[in-house]
Amino acid sequence: MSEIDNIDDIPVDQPKSAPEDRAEAGPFDESEANPVRPYVDLGGVKVLPRDGLHVRLEVEEGTKRVVAIGLDYANSTLQVQPFAAPRTSGLWHEIRAQIADQIARQGGTTTVRDGAFGPEVLAQIPVAAAEGQAGHQRLARFIGVDGPRWFLRGVIAGEAAVDPAAAAKIEDLFRSIVVVRGTTPMPPRDLIPLRMPTAATGTPTA
Repeated sequence: MSEIDNIDDIPVDQPKSAPEDRAEAGPFDESEANPVRPYVDLGGVKVLPRDGLHVRLEVEEGTKRVVAIGLDYANSTLQVQPFAAPRTSGLWHEIRAQIADQIARQGGTTTVRDGAFGPEVLAQIPVAAAEGQAGHQRLARFIGVDGPRWFLRGVIAGEAAVDPAAAAKIEDLFRSIVVVRGTTPMPPRDLIPLRMPTAATGTPTA
């Protein structure tokens, strides 16, 4: 997600997009989470361990900064990224349009539909083929939830992009995530810092 370079590109305030029961059923703000649950602390997000869940850190090659959390579960992958957001307005409505534009430039197609968390983007993304092989497309679901002073984006691929049973498991996993916004002032759209899990919480088993 790029920073805003031109004052003409500054968006008008958009309403927040989130399930009506978000505060009770997740994704949670740190202030809403159960403090005694054994979360894996990854900085900007906390993840609840469960059987079969494997956590991957996606690291930017040049800076070695953790830029996303990858969760492998139910023959699917869920990539999550937490971003700073305004207190009263949301980011998801505008970001959905940007995702569609980006995928269209790659030669893919998108459809906006109502999902478990509100509007989501179903995308068919071209995948580069090896020489002599026909290209194909990868199906992915882009989901987003606006919380208090944060926005959580998820990208779902694998069985959960097409199979309802796997989708329900991944959606429950997304619901269980806790976003730790912190008190440090941050411009909207800045990635909330992520880090290696702390030793006190342990790590989930694959």
